[in-house]
Amino acid sequence: MTDFEQKLNRLRAHHEELLERTNEPLPWGNGIYEKYKYPILTAEHMPLEWRYDFSPEDNPHLMQRIMINAVFNAGAIKLGGRYLLVCRVEGADRKSFFAVAESPNGIDRWRLWPEPITMPEAAEPATNIYDMRLTQHEDGWIYGVFCAERHDDSCPGDLSAATATAALARTRDLIMWERLPDLKSRSQQRNVVLHPEFVDGRYAFYTRPQDGFIDTGSGGGIGWALVDDITRAEVTDEVIINARHYHTIQEVKNGEGPAPLKTPQGWLHLAHGVRGTADGLRYVLYMYMTALDDPTRVIAQPGGYFLVPEGQEYLGDVMNVAFSNGWIMDDDGRVLIYYATADTRLHVAVSSVERLVDYCMNTPEDGYTTAASVETIKQLIQKNKQWQS
Repeated sequence: MTDFEQKLNRLRAHHEELLERTNEPLPWGNGIYEKYKYPILTAEHMPLEWRYDFSPEDNPHLMQRIMINAVFNAGAIKLGGRYLLVCRVEGADRKSFFAVAESPNGIDRWRLWPEPITMPEAAEPATNIYDMRLTQHEDGWIYGVFCAERHDDSCPGDLSAATATAALARTRDLIMWERLPDLKSRSQQRNVVLHPEFVDGRYAFYTRPQDGFIDTGSGGGIGWALVDDITRAEVTDEVIINARHYHTIQEVKNGEGPAPLKTPQGWLHLAHGVRGTADGLRYVLYMYMTALDDPTRVIAQPGGYFLVPEGQEYLGDVMNVAFSNGWIMDDDGRVLIYYATADTRLHVAVSSVERLVDYCMNTPEDGYTTAASVETIKQLIQKNKQWQS
């Protein structure tokens, strides 16, 4: 056996050990969900065939020819009993693309499908695409809504100027995709999500209007818009259903995460909120619920964040960021929450419909002042006195 073959065998064995590693829940959580010890997907999980040239003649030193920088922000779906993630994979060249990962249990042993997704181009090609939300719609299609980034040609001298548009595609199997025209809107759009059911016979979108590529500007929060034809989707009337607020976790901006989950008590929503700090922007996850008969009517919203980066999760390309655009609800009520940290890696947290509804319905809302927060804590202290020995 040549040195090259020995080195390649060691590389394959090391990679296989990573892919087959069993994950385990962390002890002493918050009771709402359980986080797990290891990230479920990282750059090192990507197939060796995507990164190495295995030809000893062309690559005698067995160097990585294509490097992967990060794997994060994945849409999620359970299809035919399989747990599937459509991940955002970012190369060393800063370009993102989509790839499907599959697990037998939704927790560990994730493996990438043989090739990345070939996403058809829109009429106006995008420089970069990322952060797909998956919706299994009642019309029978699986829709992917994602961000399409293009250079802002109105600023020809500014190489950082960009535009964000909500791109649409649909599929039956996550292999073959039909690209639809981008969502038309008066403003730039990010974090757009398709509601899984028709509303008044129309398609419904959760939107996030913004004045610029990064800054929301006059955008007031998470919006709602109805569309007659998904193949020519256009936002004409838009209403804010989950607003930004001063001195809260969603002061700077907020956006819908994955498509909401339908429960007997209402629609469960997972969203991200952003506030400014002395160290930059802080991204956290929060939850709210809307009524079954009117998905625009908020019926519960716990105050503060639901999930934040902790420990090593804080470190990475973009520090202090937790983001989610995918979750799966099993038939037994288990909920798998897929979240990324620091724009670098992907994790899973496990909860249940029962616990998430309890959290939403029975956690105090934000009172928007210090005095209100203190009073809420004092009320809990008084309640707990009857249980003290």
